[in-house]
Amino acid sequence: MKSFKSIMGWFGFALLSLPSLVLAEEASALSSGDTAWMLTATVLVLFMTIPGLSLFYAGMVRSKNALSTFMQIFAIAALASVIWVVVGYSIAFGGEGAFWGGLDKMFLAGVTVDSMSGTIPETVFMVFQMTFAIITPALIVGAFAERMKFSAMLIFMTIWIIVVYAPITHWVWGDGGWLGNKGILDFAGGTVVHINAGIAGLVAALVLGKRKGYGKTAMPPHNLTYTIIGASMLWVGWFGFNAGSELAADNVAGMAMAVTQIAAATAALTWMFAEWIFHGKPSGLGIASGAVAGLVAITPAAGAVGPMGALAIGSISGFVCYLGATKLKQMLGYDDSLDAFGVHGVGGIVGALLTGVFAATTLGGSGFGEGINSIAEQVSVQALGVGATLVYTGVVTFIILMLIKFTIGLRVSDDVEVEGLDTAEHDERAYIL
Repeated sequence: MKSFKSIMGWFGFALLSLPSLVLAEEASALSSGDTAWMLTATVLVLFMTIPGLSLFYAGMVRSKNALSTFMQIFAIAALASVIWVVVGYSIAFGGEGAFWGGLDKMFLAGVTVDSMSGTIPETVFMVFQMTFAIITPALIVGAFAERMKFSAMLIFMTIWIIVVYAPITHWVWGDGGWLGNKGILDFAGGTVVHINAGIAGLVAALVLGKRKGYGKTAMPPHNLTYTIIGASMLWVGWFGFNAGSELAADNVAGMAMAVTQIAAATAALTWMFAEWIFHGKPSGLGIASGAVAGLVAITPAAGAVGPMGALAIGSISGFVCYLGATKLKQMLGYDDSLDAFGVHGVGGIVGALLTGVFAATTLGGSGFGEGINSIAEQVSVQALGVGATLVYTGVVTFIILMLIKFTIGLRVSDDVEVEGLDTAEHDERAYIL
């Protein structure tokens, strides 16, 4: 009898404890390990833009435009942050439409201290994605460097983030996004970030036209030390970009980190040796550009390929981007000032397509997208994503630029361009000599 009472007592205690056990299980959905990693990854991606991309680009322009380049990227970081809070996050991740997420999360409605995104707070996810919305438009600066009005740049970026970047983000990563539903593999932003920025940069370079004296006057980088330091910061920050896109501290994040390093190193050496063969000497700018090309190309593949796939993607992207940034630009004659299209556009396209090949388990990858059973099917979906991004971004970017051109104007005057944007646009100098 005593034993029966004891058993019943424990049974009653267990029943009374059920609510607290359920609450404990719900609370355990928050992973402190995942959250700590994502806080770190978010800082690393922001570090890529300010100061990494700022130094990388500023070193490649002439000294009279160095400060304006810093200023443009710094301003974009602030502008994109506010736009993301007001409307960008909602369009990208607010709902389940095929083409956009709606406006339900404008001004971060519903994003509270307790709201979750998987195993991390939604606030952390929101800011992590904000850093992507910061670096993508900042990459475009490299295509029109030294000739766009600061006011025009701010208006262009505001509209572009809202009507180009945020919708394409939803297509690929948002719930119900049409490209995501088709099984596209874009782990960290081959289409969303690099192809998107690259084609926008190319359109901007064509609409604005060449810099005054381009092709006749020497326009060497004024401080390659800045550029190599910036490239080094980009390389380090890219681990947050790629490994962070797993949104967890797990085995996939570990592989993403490994293949990121492998591809960057392989592409850096490939570009260096290609330049050595064709130009006669290896350069610091070349090896730095090669590393960035490899980082760009591995971005969509980071969660889907293995080490051998990373070696292949790194070597192919290093060589193809070398041709895109040198031979193609010379052949077609456009002025993509700092090779935004040559590195990010070309590298993003190469990486996106090769992801479809090296994701195959037979080639060391982790497998295809949902419902896809062959390399041919996956490559066709990747090509669809590439094509859709090229067409939508190209057309909408052109429309935005033309609207600005025929209202407030896009380009600085010839006198301002000769004087330099630092003093003419900002009344400051990068250097007092």
